[in-house]
Amino acid sequence: MKRIIIAIDGLSSCGKSTLAKDLAKSLHYAYLDSGAMYRAVTLYFLDNNIDYNNAEAVVNALDNIEIHFERIDGQNRTFLNGKDVERDIREMRVSEHVSPVAAISSVRRDMVKQQQGMGKRRAIVADGRDIGTVVFPDAELKIFLIADADVRTSRRHLELAAKGIDAEWDEIQNNLLERDRIDSNRADSPLRQADDAVVIDNTLLSEGQQLEKALELANQKISEVDA
Repeated sequence: MKRIIIAIDGLSSCGKSTLAKDLAKSLHYAYLDSGAMYRAVTLYFLDNNIDYNNAEAVVNALDNIEIHFERIDGQNRTFLNGKDVERDIREMRVSEHVSPVAAISSVRRDMVKQQQGMGKRRAIVADGRDIGTVVFPDAELKIFLIADADVRTSRRHLELAAKGIDAEWDEIQNNLLERDRIDSNRADSPLRQADDAVVIDNTLLSEGQQLEKALELANQKISEVDA
């Protein structure tokens, strides 16, 4: 069976990672969490007092950053320089800085290069904000997720609470909307819907219903490629 690349893009906290993980598991594909990579870079900058407004400092720091993923107890874990940082990169202090860090051209070039390397074997599901437009523009299936802002805030609030991270509703929603604004307006590979992407509005969909729609699209694309 032909192995394809599936790119999932969309707004902040609209379930991109959840769908990508579920889809990868259902298809027995690898999962690439691009958002986690930018969060890991942001965490490194914060923990090492790197001024991300200093271009030279950023380029020098990138030489010291190595990111990889491991599946542990059925969960995708993000490792930064050999350390499991999955919990750390989800904290609000990282969320508050990740969009400006991800907008830096040298950071994006470095991460895109790593992501494209991971995709050479195909049979991969990747999620982010520029996956279908920049990282894998030739992906056989591109999905763009959207959802109501209040629904996204509620999901993010529950996600943080489950991890023992306390954050106010307004703080979360303001962060989501600001990230959308920055990501959509950055000069380097902004968040946008690819021309050939299929839009899924999951405001009223359960995770199972969302997965069902995506699986139908994926199997259709796989059968077209095999034909």
